[in-house]
Amino acid sequence: MKAKLLGLMLCASAMAMAQEENKGLTLSGSVQSDMMIAPQTDEAIGAFEDAYDNKYFLTNTYVDVLGQSKYVDFGVRAELTQWPMPGFNDTYNKFKGWGVPNGWVKAKVIKNTEVTLGTYYEQFGSGFILRSYEERSLGVDNSILGAKVVTHPFAGVQIKALSGIQRSYWSWEKNLVSGADVEFSIEDWFEGMKQSGTRFDIGASWVNKHESDDEDVMADPTHKLRLPAYVNAFDVRAQLQAGSVSVLAEYARKTGDPNKLNNYTYGEGSAAMLSMSYANKGLSILAQAKRSENMAMRSKRSESPLCTAYYINHMPAFTLDQTYALAALYPYATQVEGEWAFQGGLGYNFKRKTALGGKYGTKVKLNYSLVKGLENNGATGNIGSNGAGNSFFKMGDTYYQDLDVQLEKRLSKSFDIHLMYMYQQYNKSIIQHEGTGSIYSNIFIAEGKYKFDRRFTLRAEAQYLTTKHESGDWGFGLLELSVAPYLMFSVSDMIGHSEVKAGEYGGIAHYYNAAATLNMKSHRIMLSYGRTRAGFNCTGGVCRYVPASKGLMINYNYNF
Repeated sequence: MKAKLLGLMLCASAMAMAQEENKGLTLSGSVQSDMMIAPQTDEAIGAFEDAYDNKYFLTNTYVDVLGQSKYVDFGVRAELTQWPMPGFNDTYNKFKGWGVPNGWVKAKVIKNTEVTLGTYYEQFGSGFILRSYEERSLGVDNSILGAKVVTHPFAGVQIKALSGIQRSYWSWEKNLVSGADVEFSIEDWFEGMKQSGTRFDIGASWVNKHESDDEDVMADPTHKLRLPAYVNAFDVRAQLQAGSVSVLAEYARKTGDPNKLNNYTYGEGSAAMLSMSYANKGLSILAQAKRSENMAMRSKRSESPLCTAYYINHMPAFTLDQTYALAALYPYATQVEGEWAFQGGLGYNFKRKTALGGKYGTKVKLNYSLVKGLENNGATGNIGSNGAGNSFFKMGDTYYQDLDVQLEKRLSKSFDIHLMYMYQQYNKSIIQHEGTGSIYSNIFIAEGKYKFDRRFTLRAEAQYLTTKHESGDWGFGLLELSVAPYLMFSVSDMIGHSEVKAGEYGGIAHYYNAAATLNMKSHRIMLSYGRTRAGFNCTGGVCRYVPASKGLMINYNYNF
């Protein structure tokens, strides 16, 4: 209860300070509410009423309020997840609850310095050693409760320091997380670099986790492991932006951190990344490579590997987050034990009135992603050992691979098309720890958009996934009518074999859906009814399992 009231107390104090300063106070905020009314049983797709916390009403609702003034900013968030939406009621029911878990006050009374008290989010570099963030679609909120200072003591220098405890659903972990980060913007020191538009940034970070040795972890029946009270992680990085070329290099290392994810082994963790891009005159090129090993850093070492909470850091996936339904049917989840990941992209805009550009121009995109295991393919080593002992450059099995080609073309002033082909290899045995080996699939997608006039636009999608795997082929179709600026209507159907149990497939099922959306000033409300297929929702390599469901959905958003 104290944690739930903290946000209100902090923000009430901040509002009083802002009004007392008489410098003006601006209030803004938002409401987001996802609701399911009377979820229904549908045995054909594996949806059952008794799987829900309430057979009448489910909701994930968030209310954010932000106050800004010259010297003080504050924010507060209220949440209602007592009867959570499907897929959020985890095994331990920790997601369920209601209250005011997040609240913060930011003081700006010292020149070039901000001090934040309460809950906050932060990321150092690419997040290899610290990424505190919120992603509501995944049920992730690992905000930190404590203090943070950000200062710019000199031109081109930024220093951050923080310390606090991490949010874990509706409680706060007792283990302390502390860290510091410094970034140097070299271009601020040289006028010639500024004038040429060249940027060169270098940075370094440190993060420490303190966790007492209070667990009874046995290496064998007669020996207890000695667990480190402190785990340290370090990160260095450099980024150069010169004209059309950008290069980023980053390296991180973590001291021995025995935990449930690495089978309580003592090997150090590491992550290295190199990313290069080029963009100019309609041409874009991207090339990235990343190697990570044993870099999962969590505020509680004994927590289940299946739980998305407690993560202090984040390992980004080098795969695209697909938006088309069948291209996203088998999304990749970053393997925290370690992986080699590669991604390359090429895009080109053929100019108008050329042989390949035609009257309106043509856009072509090519993307390739490859993720392979380390030498020992995810093996962590025996409990109490120094780990699996992977060689740096040796690679193991293929975890994931995709190649997609896209073409965007305007055929007339009123009609656009988007065509896509995707080849995908998805190693279900590794990613989901079930099934037999990889799913190889070919995916074909066609999208057309026709604009009748200023108000009416019709969009259609046709998708087909073919595979020799026992999961079978899938089809998807969608029609969407937009009535600008207020209304949108859509109907869709996904057709394929329903997965009634893990790795077991039943008969053909139709996952139909009909929706209507109204946009009115700051309000947006969508009503939809239909079936949802069981599967995974992934963003940036972090995934949440979504069970099959059927019912009426209401999604409401309001900004003020």
